[in-house]
Amino acid sequence: MRALTRLVAIICACTAPLGALAPAAAQQPHPMPSASEYSAKLMPARADVVSWKSLSNVRLVKENDGMTLSIGDEIVALDQKSIRVQGFMIPLGMGGEQSHFLISAVPPSCPYCVPAVAYEIVEVRSTKPVRYGFEPIVVSGKFEVLKHDPSGVIYRMSDAVVVAGK
Repeated sequence: MRALTRLVAIICACTAPLGALAPAAAQQPHPMPSASEYSAKLMPARADVVSWKSLSNVRLVKENDGMTLSIGDEIVALDQKSIRVQGFMIPLGMGGEQSHFLISAVPPSCPYCVPAVAYEIVEVRSTKPVRYGFEPIVVSGKFEVLKHDPSGVIYRMSDAVVVAGK
C-alpha cells in the first residue's frame, strides 16, 4: 500500500506541469512562477540567446475534433535557423559527457521527472560530447520547431556546440 501511495505521489508531481498547456481560458492562477519566469531569476539575461519567455509562446487549442499546438509567429520564424539557447543540461544517457541531451529552462530537481513542460525544453544533439554539470550552459545550433513529433518534443537543436561564457 505504501508503494502504491508513493507511486501516485510521483505521478501527480510529474504530470502537474502538463496543465500549463491547457487553453488560456481554462487555466487557473497558480502561486508558483512559470519555468520561464523562474529561469529569468536563475540565469543572467543575455541578448545573444533566445529567451525561454519567447519559447513559451505556445498554447494548446481545440481544432476540429482534437487538440493541436498553436505556436507563436516569433517562434515559427526561428525554424531551421541557427540560434542560441541558455539552460540546464538534462542527460539522456549514462556517463559524464553527452552528445544527446535536453536543455531546460530550470534545473532538474527529481531524477524521475522532466522539470518543465515541453515548450521549456529543447532536445539537443551536439557535434562533440558536452560535459555534464549543474551550472547553466549556452548552446548554439540549428533550431527546429516540431508540431507533430511522436516523442512530444516541440523544439530540437542539431549540430549544437557549447558557447563559452561572456
